[in-house]
Amino acid sequence: MNRALLLVGFAPLALAAPAVGQTMDHSMHNMPGMTMPAKPAAKAAPKSKPKATVRPATKRKAPVRSTAPRRAQPAKTPAADPHAGHDMSGMQGMDMGGQQGAAPAQDPHAGHDMSAMPGMAMPGNQPAVKVGTDLPPGNKPAPAPAGDHLADRFWGADAMANSRENDLRREHGGMTVYQILFNLAEYQARKGGDGYRWDGEAWIGGDINRFTLKTEGEGTFGKPLDQAEVQALYSRALDPYWNLQAGVRYDFKPNPSRTYATVGIEGLAPGWFEVEGALFLSDKGDVLGRAEGYYDQRITNWFVLQPRVEANFSAQDVPETGTGSGLTDLEAGLRLRYEGRREFAPYIGVSWERQFGDTARFTRARGDNTGGFSFVAGVRTWF
Repeated sequence: MNRALLLVGFAPLALAAPAVGQTMDHSMHNMPGMTMPAKPAAKAAPKSKPKATVRPATKRKAPVRSTAPRRAQPAKTPAADPHAGHDMSGMQGMDMGGQQGAAPAQDPHAGHDMSAMPGMAMPGNQPAVKVGTDLPPGNKPAPAPAGDHLADRFWGADAMANSRENDLRREHGGMTVYQILFNLAEYQARKGGDGYRWDGEAWIGGDINRFTLKTEGEGTFGKPLDQAEVQALYSRALDPYWNLQAGVRYDFKPNPSRTYATVGIEGLAPGWFEVEGALFLSDKGDVLGRAEGYYDQRITNWFVLQPRVEANFSAQDVPETGTGSGLTDLEAGLRLRYEGRREFAPYIGVSWERQFGDTARFTRARGDNTGGFSFVAGVRTWF
């Protein structure tokens, strides 16, 4: 009887325990990104109290217990979910995959036009304002140069203005440069005796004004010079391709020597032909002329083929120098050079020379040859 009453008393407590455990589960273990730690193992049910020792009945009358069943206690209300109603879809790692009804986050740049920002041009969008090279060409004057120079405080504004003007002129073509070039410096193997020849120039100055020295000549080994001359010229640029030259020419050979007033032109003709032309008026009234040209045809990166032509003229006979009127002589050559270094380029080639008219007659009268073929080897150098 006593055991039955104890069981009846503990029955409501056993029924209420599962309900309480269920109310503590917030049902978030099924939410994506909400991995919950493993639930701890359920605690073992409390052990029932040890049975009371039944003492032997005494003469006292046992108390009468009510046999009416006890009213079951109402189940406890589940605790409210603390995260209910919270939108956690924007939190890192809280992807609510498959959840419907979550409002998308608002774009903070919505409605902003960023196409005009550098590097933010969107395909199909045109900048609202054109800048830089997108602007149409015009003739708006350049902005005024800055006038607040720190050096003016120490050296004076006038002195520094003059210094800056000189620097500007020098950096834009006003610098002084120079070059020494020997287009021909060669050995000639020819009939009647091997010889030599040179043709070179040197200049110093700027892009507009220069002082120029030219020299050329030839001879035969073991004999005196056949011809040698030097020119001192003032050179003035007419445009980027042509120079006007004027000065004096002095002939060392042939005898007697002569001095000439010189005027000429040189430059780069269409087709990249280097050409020169000059007129010479001697102190004896003799008028001479010269025209020459050459072309550098690049065969490879290392080899250049240069055809070259030179012609000399005279307005009258000059028996003292062995010069006849008209076309006095003509030289045509073809030279192949190797430009391992452009400053020092060896070459080989062939040259043909011929004298004409009275000039050839004067030469034959001296017992010399009037021309022919020769094989040449030399070097083209500059520094």
